[in-house]
Amino acid sequence: MASVFTKIANGEIPSYRIAEDDRFYAFLDINPIACGHTLVIPKKEVDYIFDLDEDTYLGLFAFAGKVARAMKSALPCKRVGVAVLGMEVPHAHIHLVPMETEADMDFGKPKLSLSPERFTEIAEAISRQFERQ
Repeated sequence: MASVFTKIANGEIPSYRIAEDDRFYAFLDINPIACGHTLVIPKKEVDYIFDLDEDTYLGLFAFAGKVARAMKSALPCKRVGVAVLGMEVPHAHIHLVPMETEADMDFGKPKLSLSPERFTEIAEAISRQFERQ
């Protein structure tokens, strides 16, 4: 059975798309810890990030870097934090979180509640910056 992230990348489940190419997909986390919290996945479903083949692993981080630069241009933040947790969905993924301080990377804090319109606005702003690179 395909993971929820595979279904998102395949368009079977709607998402707030940031960017994609033939191998990778970036979309807003629907339970964000910060405005613009983005997930980056390989389209190839592999459970654990360190089980990815080297080419996919390196490509995933290169793609995530482009997404992070777009986020930094589109959103007010000092940095974009990176986290690889991988426990909640059995599909390798990277969390990119806009941050002002290290406390912004606290995954235990309450999640933000954003309207669909706000999610769309954030996704479109980041996507525009991604396309300009």
